[in-house]
Amino acid sequence: MLWPFNHFRKPRMPSPGTIEAIYGMIVTQAREPLFYRDLGVADTVNGRFDLLVLHLWMVLRRMKPLQAAADQSQALFSQALFDRFCEDMDANLREMGVGDVKVPKRMRAFGEAFYGRVAAYDLALSAGPEPLALALCKNVLNGEQLDKARQLAVYVEAALADLAALDDAALLGGSWKFPSPAQTGV
Repeated sequence: MLWPFNHFRKPRMPSPGTIEAIYGMIVTQAREPLFYRDLGVADTVNGRFDLLVLHLWMVLRRMKPLQAAADQSQALFSQALFDRFCEDMDANLREMGVGDVKVPKRMRAFGEAFYGRVAAYDLALSAGPEPLALALCKNVLNGEQLDKARQLAVYVEAALADLAALDDAALLGGSWKFPSPAQTGV
């Protein structure tokens, strides 16, 4: 039964453990050696960042319908996951020795890179497999190796399909895994 004053309640925040588990899966998948060994992604800070953003984008894209949900706690998941990404980037910058004064500038650059890639991937995905491969080639493979970008696009489409097949409870519970790139024919 809905109580008349339920809308005054503060929505429940997502469990930090669940956010950590989902973010951990994203990071683990982004570090999969096959991406670097077989698909030509540069095994550098930038290459790892690009794969991290790609996997985060896939999960956030799947969570987008939840933002319109009547239950605000589900809508907060996307924000909590993005906040965890920002915390991780901040911690990595500091670990690499970037000074306190420069961290905000670098974080702004990370934010611009993230939102630029998200816009490019969303637009490319709506246009078809080849535009997605071109966007991946430009953003992940530094504009080189279009054949490898096409293979990466196959993986991305398979991962998006797997995420789309999940029910909301499984997605929000963190009881899922990305497909193995090897299983997608890469």
